[in-house]
Amino acid sequence: MNPEEIRAIVTICLLAAYADGDKHDREREQIRQVAQGLTQDRQIDLPGLYQDVLMHRVRLDDVVPRLTSTEARQLAYEMAVCICEADGQTSAQEQAFLGGLRDMLGQKSAGFAAQADTLAAASLGTAASIEPQITIADQALPHPATADALPAMAASQRPSQLSETDMDRKILNAAVLNGAIELLPENLSTLAIIPLQMRLVYQIGQSYGYELDRSHIKDLLATLGVGLTSQYLEQAGRKLLSGLLGKAGKGLLGGLGRQAISSGMSFAATYALGHVANQYYAGGRTLSTQMLRDAYQHVIADGRQLQAQYQPQMQEMSRGLNTAKILQMVRGA
Repeated sequence: MNPEEIRAIVTICLLAAYADGDKHDREREQIRQVAQGLTQDRQIDLPGLYQDVLMHRVRLDDVVPRLTSTEARQLAYEMAVCICEADGQTSAQEQAFLGGLRDMLGQKSAGFAAQADTLAAASLGTAASIEPQITIADQALPHPATADALPAMAASQRPSQLSETDMDRKILNAAVLNGAIELLPENLSTLAIIPLQMRLVYQIGQSYGYELDRSHIKDLLATLGVGLTSQYLEQAGRKLLSGLLGKAGKGLLGGLGRQAISSGMSFAATYALGHVANQYYAGGRTLSTQMLRDAYQHVIADGRQLQAQYQPQMQEMSRGLNTAKILQMVRGA
């Protein structure tokens, strides 16, 4: 796969991200930051591609002919599907975009899109009985002091069905699992990270007596600054640029593959989401937007520091995962 095909795939990803024309300014800024952050070489000018898409200077008709290999055309379609599914539903505009893209790329099978629908729309309340667990001594469970400093700790707390140790273990297990999924090459596997994060927040709220719906959880994630589309775009973009261009292009992006694996963003984001959500619901959902954002930024920094410590567990867990197992786990089947 050559650099021209890589640029075309990334452009299609960005077109998919804006296919519904319904991105909040906050999500637009996050997508811009993702494009900026993925830039490793001027031969792949991602900020420039972002501007071309945002200013409507490029269309599918301009991009698709650049994809000459079967592998590149299939990958472009799969990534576009996952980006449109990242927020849990596909709008009429996104469905039309994907339909047109599928026809232009010659991707006739709807099997991949159906599996992506299954992941994105999975019930939050479904118990994932086969979810893998890590074994770790209770005294070694990490617990961020930043979260304890939130006002909810000093105020009268709501009781939880879980002890502090059990809650810390639940959050750590979820972070390690999502970190393991991030190491897998399949796009469909990567799409599972978002619903698993949302399910963690749902289960934490439920432990404090809250019955949450998908809309509430999306709002909480947006308040924290976690964009669903931009989160998937970052994960998939890193895999694309590191796994493909890093191998074939030698020098074009040198070493990004190793950086992507060591970044552990899914581990850190899940760890921070869990602990901030825990304090938010413990305190009766009274924390201000600024408190939540500040806490998330501090705890995600803790998560990044912990990532290296739990890298061996993530690597070991990833060896036992595949797309079929992840689909089963998300569905709770």
